[in-house]
Amino acid sequence: MKKSNRLTLYILIAMALGIITGYLLHENASVETQAKYATNLKLLTTIFLRLVQMIIAPLVFCTLVVGIAKLGDLKSVGRVGGKALLWFVSASLFSLLLGMVLVNVFHPGTAIDLSNADTAGAKDLIGKTQEFSLQKFVEHVFPRSVFEAMSNNEILQLVIFSIFFGVAATAIGDFARPVIKALDAASHIILKMVNYVMNFAPLGVFGAIAAVIATKGLGVFTFYSYYLLYFIIGIFLLWAALLGVGFLILRHRVPALLRRIAQPLLIAFSTTSSEAVFPKLTEELERFGCKDKVVAFVLPLGYSFNLDGSMMYMTFASLAIAQAYGIHMDIGTQLTMLLVLMLTSKGIAGVPRASLVVVTATCAMFKIPPEGIALILPIDHFCDMFRTGTNVLGNALATSVVSKWENALDD
Repeated sequence: MKKSNRLTLYILIAMALGIITGYLLHENASVETQAKYATNLKLLTTIFLRLVQMIIAPLVFCTLVVGIAKLGDLKSVGRVGGKALLWFVSASLFSLLLGMVLVNVFHPGTAIDLSNADTAGAKDLIGKTQEFSLQKFVEHVFPRSVFEAMSNNEILQLVIFSIFFGVAATAIGDFARPVIKALDAASHIILKMVNYVMNFAPLGVFGAIAAVIATKGLGVFTFYSYYLLYFIIGIFLLWAALLGVGFLILRHRVPALLRRIAQPLLIAFSTTSSEAVFPKLTEELERFGCKDKVVAFVLPLGYSFNLDGSMMYMTFASLAIAQAYGIHMDIGTQLTMLLVLMLTSKGIAGVPRASLVVVTATCAMFKIPPEGIALILPIDHFCDMFRTGTNVLGNALATSVVSKWENALDD
């Protein structure tokens, strides 16, 4: 059995063991014991995610700078960037609109039981929420220090610095070649580290699944069955739309792409972290045939601008909370919310529950009780699994499509 197939098997086994372990804890242990074991089990996931996070910042910087330099000239950088942003904006708007339409058709908020609110988790999220303002948005996008951006894994800020660095290196020409060569070598070393880090994935998956089942139990699916069902219908429609457009452009290559990204999809789904698979996704897209210069440029941008699953969930969750409280919002207000989310969501971290912070802030802006986030927290982990997997699919398709448009996709 191939090493990659072996790892996928281990991850599936870890998911099954996690469900069984979590269920046994939930059924046989006291609430205090459940919480204690859940906290300890989460440490396994924390170890895995931290190992991945330690290599994301240097990998984004090295690959993006080298990618820009390999594009050869500023005209090429602008052309590839323009094509990528065209896909990102179109996909983001469609995802947000889809979430809005689903809420208005299915009314998932009316199915939410107000007695199941997770108030403790909501307080933690509200504490992280800042009121949206143009000043805070600008501060979030543009780095004050590249080292601060790296230490906080602020991918969008790091992308801004890397673009300036790469463009400057391209403008200098031959004088910058030794630096580019060194960064290229560093990126290959980091990608080798990825193979070592991925060996910890089954442990991270086991900890994440077991911890949430231990505290919530399988009964959570009964309480939130309609809410989860409507959301999964939305995810299915979003996948159909993304793969449909991908098929129009990539044609017969789409099944091969899905086979390549199957393992990153599974890891993202089970750990609820897009960041957890960024290095592995980089590697698999290059193996699929995308030129390294395009992958290095488009994929980091996608992680800041193209989180399709999270985008759809933001309108879905925000409007569902309004429905749960019986707050009527006309179409004009909903469209305004959609545009606000289009702005505030850019650069959200690809880590668990980051999108909920944006939802909480948006609710406060539109006079929806922000503590309403407590209503969807019990089921959010399972929704997060689906939206995270969708984020990975969207970025893989975006990178492959831009590669095709650039005639940089090998057979």
